[in-house]
Amino acid sequence: MGERAIDHLVCYDIRKPARLRRVHRLMKEWGVPLQYSVFYCRLVPSARHQLAEALRREIDERVDDVRIYALQPQGEGTYQGPAPLPPGLVLPGLSLRPQFPEAD
Repeated sequence: MGERAIDHLVCYDIRKPARLRRVHRLMKEWGVPLQYSVFYCRLVPSARHQLAEALRREIDERVDDVRIYALQPQGEGTYQGPAPLPPGLVLPGLSLRPQFPEAD
């Protein structure tokens, strides 16, 4: 039986602009940008390891910070400001709603 894909958020804080651009380009190959330094990825465990290794090659672990979070099934998130996803894009296992819905 094959590996089961799991939804992930990848978040990063990269000190140098050149490394930041490289990491951003790399992440666009793996997932959907939610914010400049936050990506949604659907990964099987072996792909998660490959992504972590690819990120390791691009960053300076002494000063840069990368987090890969597995999302729990049926998670709920809130946002403030513009909607974080393009219209029609649905992330399996994650529902998003405005933190402060406009009053009718």
